[in-house]
Amino acid sequence: MHILVVDDDPLAGEMTAALLESQGHATLLAADAMEAVDQLDAHGDIGLIVSDMHMPLISGLELLAMLREQDNPLPFILLTGDTPDASLHQTPGLHACLRKDADLATNLATTVNQALEQ
Repeated sequence: MHILVVDDDPLAGEMTAALLESQGHATLLAADAMEAVDQLDAHGDIGLIVSDMHMPLISGLELLAMLREQDNPLPFILLTGDTPDASLHQTPGLHACLRKDADLATNLATTVNQALEQ
């Protein structure tokens, strides 16, 4: 099972993938929402999506909405450099929104494990 990491910043995407891999997960990278869709089509073993919120053209939230419209039920975690808005946590189909901060490694590990257990 793979975790798909979607981030338009190559360094941030690689860092997120490295965190997940250090926790024993296999990852795939996508540089934008369209590449994420391509990865989902190409790999049937993706079990979770971790996406940056702020990306050009199609944001992480728009990617989530697009996938839910296509009846894709994969757990979806958003990452943001901003403080997540309280209403964001009420977004249908969103498992969690985590801040990219010093606690990301711990928070991401916990959240990914919770999402995969559901």
